[in-house]
Amino acid sequence: MADGETQILRGYELRLLRCTVSLPSSDSPPESQFPDEYQSETHPHDSLIKSLLSLIEAGDYLGALASDATRVILGDSELELADSVDSAERVYSEILDKVESFVVNDSSDDIDKARRAVLVMCLAISSAFWFTSCNLTGPTDRSVKCSLPFKVSESKELVEWENWAKIQLMSAGSDLLGKFSNLQHLVFARMLLLKLKDLLFETTSTETFDLRSVSWWLVRVLLIHQRVLHERSSSLFEMLQVYMAEALDHFGALEKVESYWSTMLLQDEVSSITSTIHLEACVLQYIYGRIDPCRLQLESAKAASKLEFSVSGAFGFRTIHQVDPKAQMVLIANTSSSDGDVMLASGKADVGPYEAWGGEAPEVYMTPKLVNDESEASKASATLKPVEQAMILAQCLLIERGSRHNEMQRWDMAPYIEAIDSQKSTYFVLRCFCDLLRVRWESTRGRTKGRALEMMDKLVEAINKNDPGASKRIPLCYAVHLPTIPALRKEYGELLVSCGLVGEAITIFESLELWDNLINCYCLLGKKSAAVDLINAQLSERPNDPRLWCSLGDVTINDSCYEKALEVSNDKSVRAKRALARSAYNRGDFEKSKMLWEAAMALNSLYPDGWFALGAAALKARDVQKALDAFTFAVQLDPDNGEAWNNIACLHMIKKKSKESFIAFKEALKFKRDSWQMWENFSHVAMDVGNIDQAFEAIQKILSMSKNKRVDVVLLDRIMTELENRNSECKPSSLSVETEASSDKTTETKPCAAAPAETQRHLELLGKIIQQIVRTESTSEIWGLYARWSRIKGDLMVCSEALLKQVRSYQGSEVWKDKERFKKFARASLELCKVYMEISVSTGSKRELFSAEMHLKNTIKQATVSFPESEELKELESCLEEVRNAMKKSEETTNTKT
Repeated sequence: MADGETQILRGYELRLLRCTVSLPSSDSPPESQFPDEYQSETHPHDSLIKSLLSLIEAGDYLGALASDATRVILGDSELELADSVDSAERVYSEILDKVESFVVNDSSDDIDKARRAVLVMCLAISSAFWFTSCNLTGPTDRSVKCSLPFKVSESKELVEWENWAKIQLMSAGSDLLGKFSNLQHLVFARMLLLKLKDLLFETTSTETFDLRSVSWWLVRVLLIHQRVLHERSSSLFEMLQVYMAEALDHFGALEKVESYWSTMLLQDEVSSITSTIHLEACVLQYIYGRIDPCRLQLESAKAASKLEFSVSGAFGFRTIHQVDPKAQMVLIANTSSSDGDVMLASGKADVGPYEAWGGEAPEVYMTPKLVNDESEASKASATLKPVEQAMILAQCLLIERGSRHNEMQRWDMAPYIEAIDSQKSTYFVLRCFCDLLRVRWESTRGRTKGRALEMMDKLVEAINKNDPGASKRIPLCYAVHLPTIPALRKEYGELLVSCGLVGEAITIFESLELWDNLINCYCLLGKKSAAVDLINAQLSERPNDPRLWCSLGDVTINDSCYEKALEVSNDKSVRAKRALARSAYNRGDFEKSKMLWEAAMALNSLYPDGWFALGAAALKARDVQKALDAFTFAVQLDPDNGEAWNNIACLHMIKKKSKESFIAFKEALKFKRDSWQMWENFSHVAMDVGNIDQAFEAIQKILSMSKNKRVDVVLLDRIMTELENRNSECKPSSLSVETEASSDKTTETKPCAAAPAETQRHLELLGKIIQQIVRTESTSEIWGLYARWSRIKGDLMVCSEALLKQVRSYQGSEVWKDKERFKKFARASLELCKVYMEISVSTGSKRELFSAEMHLKNTIKQATVSFPESEELKELESCLEEVRNAMKKSEETTNTKT
């Protein structure tokens, strides 16, 4: 194909993309913006393409769908229409066959194929724009009824065709968000673009079908599909990832956009197109909860437009009653057209949406009234390009999803919202989205909640109005996360409920067919039976609606309703499967619950609560590996799920995988820091992997939460043993009872000077913990640990006192009846007597030896009666003999000296 023909095709692509990037120019028609060589009609289909493009650019999307171009593509033969799902499936299948035949079979050469492909793409985009206008941007003209995306000779009421479209959209694994109009147009656009993409893929060897923007349009249509669903769809996400990667590869860099369209581009259009695709990728990642990729795409958009912004401070007033100015957050930007930093705020307080609505100036300003001084005079408010305004609003999304949900989060968003409010010119969708962000912010504040409700009412009204026209609402509608009209009205209804206006909310929810919200409202009014009657009335008219059956099951708690939902949905109702899985779990039928959750997650895997529930059911069913896999999927989708991280850690503990368990516990404790059980498990795992510092942190946290009541003696014993082993490595031999008195005249045993500094630090930490415990808890185990620690530190006197307290804690009548208790008492007694002998050797004192002899004699006397054959008795007798020998040696030494 000649270069001229290729440029003509790319010119058509550019005209279509311009509809979503910038407002149509009122000075000159769009075709006059191209060089003359790209406007000539060299092919019979050029006139059809140009007429379609003109209709699309004018916002007459129904006119484009009913034009001669549609007749040329779909043929003149009359379609047989019957009001049934099967008829809809057959007709749309025939349409796809006609499209394939039109593009491939009926074309005479490569040039003809290219024109035909562009015609099909224009038809698909017309259908997508009409759906977008009816369900996202407005205006919602109720007088125009066009359920079919193609022209038929006679108008029929095809209710089942809309049901077919619902089934097609819900096959992605989720119910619809609410009641949408003209669903067939979205399905039609998706079918045509996917078919065209397949045809282009089959003929990639020729330059004819190098229409790169098809991938971008597919992303937009699939993203609108996702936004009409109640939940995120895994199948849509996979497709979006593929096509968005293709689109970014084609248009994600300035040089690629410039080389593709070259001289056809207007001033600054290269950066606008590149920034727009990165913004749309940012919205995609935001919808699926992928914050880091979302942030990267926003940074790429800012780099393409050379925009930098940051939050600074300025003095100003927030209310009319405020006397002294206070510090306010303002946005500072550096744009490609500005000379240095500029402040995106107004010194006035009369900017913002309320001025457009015609309301009175409120007591709380919409934007702060700033006090400008000479240093800020150079930072006067600047005018931002529309795509730059969209980037600032996208930053609000990152703040909303990437920070903690508290009162400060909304205030962090305030300077960005106020920056857009201060702009004199803003696209319709940007204005609406900015107003919505302000409503969400002000509805959380008591002083402005009433204003937020009024603004929300005006916002819904503005979208429904006919002015501005559809073509002026489309630009950048895919680059901002503006909710669909049903989602916006649902949010309005929820705001009404929060303000106590339940009756008005019921009207909205009923019109949107949001049965769950409706049930909740009736329950708030104490009219649960009215909700049941309403759903039954709807079921009498639409018995094949699975959502109604699920809602009835929720309110009546009847599994048969969910089973009926599965029946009418051909076993595709994810909600019904989830409800039956929960019911089986509550009954204790964990195996069935596990199977049902597996079936539900197979239909839509982007549901973190479902993976968590599957893990819980598998755990109860003793399927450890399945439970571990499910909890892992849960944290992949929701990294903030502390319970799932804890379960993963515990399962790794069961499987003796300490390293993996340690990592999982660290993640869990970021979100569940007040659970002493979790800290206790973490302390053991930390010890398993040799991280004593983390074990100490966990022990101190447990003691703090339990006020020194929860003491893990087993763990402390493990740490003590580890430190004893470390200490013995540099101190191979300790003082022996047989050591000659003359060989050591020191008064205490000093710790080994060669011990590593880390070991000494750990000993100090352990000592602080034990001393903290013994102030409130004086159990035998703790006194034993305190004695061992004192012995390592070389303080034998403290060691003997601790061992004496341990011995006394075991004493009592029970010790001579309980053999296990006697064993512990005997071991403590032996340790005490050995320490007494060491003290005697080091100090030359006989008092400790007399104490040891007296204690052993009394103990042996009682043990001879209660446990005459025990090994402990023999050890006590042996120790008594050693004490007496030490006493004799001490006397001999004394006599020799005298």
